[in-house]
Amino acid sequence: MGLYFEDFKVGQKFTSPGRTITESDVMQFAGLSMDFNPLHTDYEFAKGTIFGRPIAHGLLGLCIASGLTYRMGIFNESAIANLGIKEWNMKAPIFFGDTVHVEVTIKEKRKTSNPSRGILVRETKLIKQDGTVVQEGLIILMVKCRE
Repeated sequence: MGLYFEDFKVGQKFTSPGRTITESDVMQFAGLSMDFNPLHTDYEFAKGTIFGRPIAHGLLGLCIASGLTYRMGIFNESAIANLGIKEWNMKAPIFFGDTVHVEVTIKEKRKTSNPSRGILVRETKLIKQDGTVVQEGLIILMVKCRE
């Protein structure tokens, strides 16, 4: 069972399990999003880029960060809606075979005018196996309050 608004404290940090990004993940995302940029899908093209090999789509990283956040279970049954992304920065590439995890820190919390709801501003970092923060930003979530 997830945590409720009252259970969260500013500064509290949570860490997700890891997930390895595969070539199949990237190709499936390319098909779903219709983003077949050769930087993600063409080894020969990618050899000539600053990365030297294909990289995952930046938005795939954001999607995986969202999924890993929910795998932690802390928002199960209490999340009402994602309200927005205040900022999101793609800082380093994700290569096929990288294993990533998420660290979420509660940066702000406030009640809404509806006493059954609260807002959390979460600093979310997507981090790969060597400790490099590949993506990070602030994501706003509405959660249930205890009755």
